[in-house]
Amino acid sequence: MTATEKKIVRPYGDMTSDGMVQVSFTLPVPCDKRSEGAAVQLATKMGIDPAMVVHAKQMGEGYTFFVVYGRVHHLVDMSQVVVAERDFPLLGAKEINTAIKQRLRRKLTVVGACIGTDAHTVGIDAILNVKGIAGEKGLEYYREFRVVNLGAQVSVPDLVERARTERADAVLVSQVVTQRDAHLHNTKEMSAAFREAFPAERRPLLVVGGPRFDELATGELGVDRIFGRGTTPRDVASYLVHSLISAKQLPSTHLPSKRHGAAA
Repeated sequence: MTATEKKIVRPYGDMTSDGMVQVSFTLPVPCDKRSEGAAVQLATKMGIDPAMVVHAKQMGEGYTFFVVYGRVHHLVDMSQVVVAERDFPLLGAKEINTAIKQRLRRKLTVVGACIGTDAHTVGIDAILNVKGIAGEKGLEYYREFRVVNLGAQVSVPDLVERARTERADAVLVSQVVTQRDAHLHNTKEMSAAFREAFPAERRPLLVVGGPRFDELATGELGVDRIFGRGTTPRDVASYLVHSLISAKQLPSTHLPSKRHGAAA
């Protein structure tokens, strides 16, 4: 049986399925032997037994960073693992542009921003800016996209108003700052504001992304899609084409009128 066919798996450290793991954490204690004992006790309560402190370093006055290595006895049943699978075809740039041009008959408008106090624009820029990421061009590269990048620290009311002004088909929000679940609070505030400001049939598609989001939490957060780490511009572009055009979910106010030759 190959590794991909296995149903029950354990962590790998020195030997296959030996259960060895490595974890790191910070405790609010000075760096000394007593604090190392506290780290071992915590790791043991986490199910790591035996646990060994392999690294300890003081991180400012009264704080110590630990790396602990040891064995866990838990098993993972791969048949019970639930993840957010990609449920749309991954398209090429030509296919994306052709779908928008032939079906939408105008440019697809995307408004992007980092909301709240989040000033980290690396994520939103990687998706939107023409330079893109990892060799993939951003949405600005696609000739049938019209991209409005509002940058960092945009308030939710300003984002809603700009989306209305631009007649956005989709709103993309990046959230990197996660202290005290700021990314969750901001996203819930944003989705609630859009639902209050727009009738259901006119609301833009709401898409959020960031490294700490649970991609299965769309219902809880009130958004249409969540993208996690490793997302590329082509992933996002393909999803927008699928959801707004292929799946025929385009807001009615954005459909071309019959006066301009649209089909009934």
